[in-house]
Amino acid sequence: MGSMPPSYKGHRYPVEVISHCVWLYFRFPLSFREVAELMLQRGVIVSHETIRRWCLKFGQSYANALRRRRARPGDKWHLDEVFLTINGERKYLWRAVDQDGNVLDVLVQSRRHKAAARRFFRRLLRGIGAVPRVIVTDKLRSYRAAHREAMPSVERRSHKGLNNRAENSHQPTRQRERAMKGFRSTGGAQRFLSAFSGISPHFRPRRHLMTASGHRAEMTVHFAIWKQVTGAAHLPTTA
Repeated sequence: MGSMPPSYKGHRYPVEVISHCVWLYFRFPLSFREVAELMLQRGVIVSHETIRRWCLKFGQSYANALRRRRARPGDKWHLDEVFLTINGERKYLWRAVDQDGNVLDVLVQSRRHKAAARRFFRRLLRGIGAVPRVIVTDKLRSYRAAHREAMPSVERRSHKGLNNRAENSHQPTRQRERAMKGFRSTGGAQRFLSAFSGISPHFRPRRHLMTASGHRAEMTVHFAIWKQVTGAAHLPTTA
């Protein structure tokens, strides 16, 4: 069961408007100004700065609620890291997904050495509360060293081509990075990607495995869950 939706006390806009703006921003490669323009076309006047504050306040809360409603993660975890350029400096985005492509966690760090790998391992174990049967990584030696300390009982596989699942999971992030013209700070990148990795995949079922009618049915369920976690489903209906 999911937790109670967040409180909207003190906000003059209804939950439908707030949650819709947050959905637009995290689901599509749109700027805050573009979301504001889309809302204006629907007759809702809201500033891009207000939408930015809504995304900061509610995005992570929505993402956490969606994660709590997901099925238990698989027992095979794929880990990978990719570089990000933030204010001209190279940072690294660490990502873990299970065998079904569900994002388990992301972490932006300045290095990709043993300590960084160990930190990510421990964050994963603490956040998920379970130990995988096997982890799949690339050939980065930091994984091997950290694995011996953080997950000594877990089988580790590292062969070329085995980690395509994690590598493919980086693609939506790259798309957003380009649309946003890069991230401005490490903290800002972590905040955005943590919420993004919880919200965006919820609306990206594996379309290539579904028929058109099956996809529509699946999306209907996903939108119903979205309304529940945002609180829009609890609003009284009018005659």
